[in-house]
Amino acid sequence: MEYIKTNIPDVWILEPRVFEDSRGYFMETWREEDFNKHIGHDVHFVQDNQSMSSRGVLRGLHFQKGEASQAKLVRVLQGTVVDVAVDLRKNSPTFGKYVMVELSDDNKRQLFIPRGFAHGFQVLSDTAVFTYKVDNRYAPETECSIHYADPSIGIDWPIKGAEVVLSDKDLKHAVSFDEADKF
Repeated sequence: MEYIKTNIPDVWILEPRVFEDSRGYFMETWREEDFNKHIGHDVHFVQDNQSMSSRGVLRGLHFQKGEASQAKLVRVLQGTVVDVAVDLRKNSPTFGKYVMVELSDDNKRQLFIPRGFAHGFQVLSDTAVFTYKVDNRYAPETECSIHYADPSIGIDWPIKGAEVVLSDKDLKHAVSFDEADKF
């Protein structure tokens, strides 16, 4: 596994070694000891989640507040998405900045997002199957959503306007970056 630094410390791109032959391919997607060594601290994942979405679906920007905050290791099993992590750590030099990475079944990349970040992704292919590990259980009472097009963050999503498909929750209850709780 290759661990690639991003423009925000603590956010990592993981690129697996893929062994291909006439039968298909094999790759290791995660090994706790190796992962913790490269990330620089122990992360104990407790839950795996998976979603399937259609082109234009934008899920996010989501996070859980306080002690319920989650670190995530995300990847795409089928299709292509752009994945975004926004730094919500008030004392961070990259506060309010974001990382955007294309994840697909072709590039097999993963993105590690530590606690203290909002997360979202947009589907670029006809459909996408998205999976992720989290280090804290889902706590709906602590969940928050920042509006995906908040101008103070300035994310340049590839699909715009009427093609963007949002959940009612993200459409009606997302707050601005300034209104969102920070870490």
